[in-house]
This record gives sequence, C-alpha cells and structure tokens, in this order.
Amino acid sequence: MENRLQDLTAALLAAAARAGAPAADAVAVDGRSVSIDVRQGKLEQAERSEGVEIGLRVLIGGRQACVSASQTGADTMAEMAARAVAMAREAPEDPFAGLADPGMIAQDWNIDALELADPAAEPEASELQHDAQRAEAAALAVAGVAQVQSASASYSRRNLWFAASNGFSGGYGRTSRAVSAVAISGEGAAMERDWAAEARAFQADLPSPDDVGLLAGQRAVERQGTRRPPTGAYPVLYDERIASGLIGHLLGAINGAAIARGSSWLLNALGTEVLPKGLSIIEDPYRVRIAGSRPFDAEGLATRRRAIVDNGTLTGWTLDLATARKLGMDSTASASRGTSSPPSPGNSNIALTQGSRSREELLREMGTGLLITSLIGSSINPTTGDYSRGASGFWVQNGEIVWPVNECTVAGNLREMLARITPANDARQHLSVVVPSLLVEGLTLAGA
Repeated sequence: MENRLQDLTAALLAAAARAGAPAADAVAVDGRSVSIDVRQGKLEQAERSEGVEIGLRVLIGGRQACVSASQTGADTMAEMAARAVAMAREAPEDPFAGLADPGMIAQDWNIDALELADPAAEPEASELQHDAQRAEAAALAVAGVAQVQSASASYSRRNLWFAASNGFSGGYGRTSRAVSAVAISGEGAAMERDWAAEARAFQADLPSPDDVGLLAGQRAVERQGTRRPPTGAYPVLYDERIASGLIGHLLGAINGAAIARGSSWLLNALGTEVLPKGLSIIEDPYRVRIAGSRPFDAEGLATRRRAIVDNGTLTGWTLDLATARKLGMDSTASASRGTSSPPSPGNSNIALTQGSRSREELLREMGTGLLITSLIGSSINPTTGDYSRGASGFWVQNGEIVWPVNECTVAGNLREMLARITPANDARQHLSVVVPSLLVEGLTLAGA
C-alpha cells in the first residue's frame, strides 16, 4: 500500500507541474475502520469505512490553493491540478506561504522503531462485537447500574504519504484498537451517567473489555445522589481524566497561528514563567507505540524532542513554516494537515512533569473543595485567558470525598491558574498527552 500511495503523490506533483505550478505538495491517505456497538447484548450498529483520499496544494508566487478528491484516476488528478492552479492565481497573496528549502527536509528516519502500526491481522467484526458485549456485561454486573447506554469496540488502520516538489517523500502507517462503555445508574430524574474507554496502537496492549465495563459501571454508581456545591472560592482538583484540558489551553495559546494573529493570552509570555518552577512540558514525537508519534511533520521537516516549558519558563511557540516566517523564527517541525487544507501548527506527544504525591494525598491537602471529573461547555477568552466552564465531580471535606456534585460552574484566569498548579503522580503513560491530576488553588465556584 505504501508504494501505491507514494506513486499517487508523485503523480499529483507531476500533474501540478504540467498545469503550470512551480511548487506543490501532495498527500495520499488510505484508511479503513470498523466500529461495533451493542445494546442489551445484541448488535445495535456496525459501521465499516475504507477508501483512499488524495490532496494537492499548489503554490504560485506567494499564492496557494488546496484541492482534494476520493478518486485516484489520471483524469481526476489532471482536473485537480488545473483547478488548483486556477484557484491559486485568484487567491490573495501570502508572502509567508511556501515549501521548505531542500536543505531543511528530513533525510533519514527509522519508522519501524516507533512501532506505530500493529502487524497483527485486522480483527473480525465478531471479535469486536464480543469485546463490546464483555464491556457491557461487566458494567451491568455492577450493583446499582440500571442500563448501559452504549458499549463499543473499534479498529482502524491508516496509511499516509507526503511528497513535495522540493524533493521530500515519506510516509507511515498507524493502527488503533479501542473499547468503551457508557453506564447509567438510577432511574428517572435521579439517573446519572459516566463512562470508561481505552485505546492502544497495538491490539495486544489493550486492557480487558471487562475492566473497561467495570470501571464505567463503578463511576456511574458513584454519581448517585448529586448535589450542587456551595458558591465561593475553593481549591479545585482536576482529575487525570480531564486535567490535560488545562495544559491544552496553554498549548493553544502558544500555537503559532494564534501568536501570528496577536490573539493569545500568552502573546508576550515568551521567556517568562507560565508554570511553577520545577514543572516542564516536553514534546517527544519519538515515543514508541504512541498515537502522536511521527518522524517528520506535514512539511517534511524532521521532528525533534523539545521542552516547550522548561522549569516553569516558556521557551518557544509551536510553529509551522508559514507562522515561523511571519514571526521571524524557525519552524519547530510542528506542521499538520489533511487532504483539503494547507499545513497548520499542532503538537504531537506532550508530557507534563509529574508530582511526587498521589491524587488521594492532594485531596487530603486541599481539605475542602471540588474534585472535577467532567467538564461541559466552555467560555474562554483567547485574548485574556478568562476561564469559565460547567463542571461535575465530587465535593471534598476534610480531605475526603463526601458526595457527588453536579450543575456548577468553575471560573478563573488561565494565566493565574497555571501559575499555581500542583501535579499528582497518576498520569497514564500510554496516552499521547501525559498529564496527571492537577490541584489549582482559589478558583471561584458558582453552585447552590
């Protein structure tokens, strides 16, 4: 399949040259996936998709245009190239758009060392159905679970190939196997819902579906008897399940697209402390069997490990070629793209420094406050960092969970919140974003 995708991108570049494009890049993606949902022990829905998509970007004197197609014939590619060239000639000029210089592109990599694609055979649909049924049965076996809203299992394999007229050509494949369950406890107005899910690149690494269903059921039962918390200023502990969202807000604020637009609450923060001393955010695109790993970015630049935040201090932005040129900097090899859009900056694998204490120890330290396990909606000002989100979780008194919480709002300012986080030591290492539970002091709760 890789040879076919490589041939498709080469044919797209040739078609672009014949159509009059002096520079172009192309991407070809072959993907297939299957998903099984069960309900009450029976198959409820089965979905399978597969196909090849191709995308072409042409660049003409600082003007660019992208086109994509799901057909791969020679006539289709010729039409794509002609259309892209015509569109580019009418597009607004962008002096920062352009391919990498040939001397910048990645020359050598060992894709096998990353183990992104499981060599095991694709599972049969019956095997996925059995996984989903096991997860559902395990959730239903938990005392207090009234029903399972959904139990699912899925598998996907995706192969990608990138090529450009500057000489770059490379690709890789990815696989994923997943299982999930959503359980409901109680009846009528007292019904509560929670979930659990696991996914791995290699099927052999996936935890038991029984464990996933059991956890979903236990979480749903723990939600029974929810109340609204008191209104006031309290410490808040973000559970590991959702703590990565706080770091995600920081990563979004240092994305080159936001910085280039001047619309970031961290616009002038380069070289300043954005986290407490001792905490770092490391981007490592070379972690084995991890979904975000990749040897090169979507512009053909070799990826590298870097400290985005080093000992609390912000060291740099996340940049692709265009945003780097606009800011007078070098790309951080962070370009991502699909078949129908130009490259844009994005992060791969992220890890925040873990703390030395467990979540339970942080709960005891916070005394009285809120443990958040779920967030809904959001109101975040991208320029000021003002933060407000709906939340649910558990009320904590004297360091112990006393009752579940629903229908409350937590508010603060992200710059101030991140400056006083305390991490636990419970981050799951198989995730692409490895962030532990985070204790944040002095947030405003709007509850009862």
